[in-house]
Amino acid sequence: MNREGLNSPEIEAPVGPFSHVVRTGDLLYISGQTGQRSHTGTPIGNDIAEQTTQIFENLRAVLRTVNCDLSHIVKVTVFLTNIDDFAAMNAVYARYFDPPYPARSTIAVKALPLSALVEVECIAKVEDENTSDGSERPSL
Repeated sequence: MNREGLNSPEIEAPVGPFSHVVRTGDLLYISGQTGQRSHTGTPIGNDIAEQTTQIFENLRAVLRTVNCDLSHIVKVTVFLTNIDDFAAMNAVYARYFDPPYPARSTIAVKALPLSALVEVECIAKVEDENTSDGSERPSL
C-alpha cells in the first residue's frame, strides 16, 4: 500500500506521532481535530459551539493544504464528551455542509486530549490529480 502523510502549516503540529492527513489512492484520511487555536495549540474555551467552529476551520486549513475543501468530505466521525452537547454541535456542523451531506457517526466518549469537548475526524475523496482550475494538485 502506498501512503503519503502531510501536516498543514496553517495549524498547530500534531501532539503525537501522526499526520494531519494521509492519502492513499484517491482517499484522504484526516486525523481527529480538536478546537485548538491555529499556531498556539491552546484549546478554545469550554463552549461546544466555539470548539466545533474552530474544528471546522482547522479542517478547512488541512484540506486547503491539499487543494481540497469541505465538499470533498464523504464521511465524518464526531466524538463528544457529553452527548447532551449533540444539538449545539449539530447546529454548528450544519453551517459547514450542503446536501448531499457526508455520512456521519457521533460517539460519546469519556474524555478527549487537551480536555476537549469534541473531536472530529473525516475521510475525503480526491476527484483527480488536477484542481478545478487545471493546476496540478500537490503531492502529499
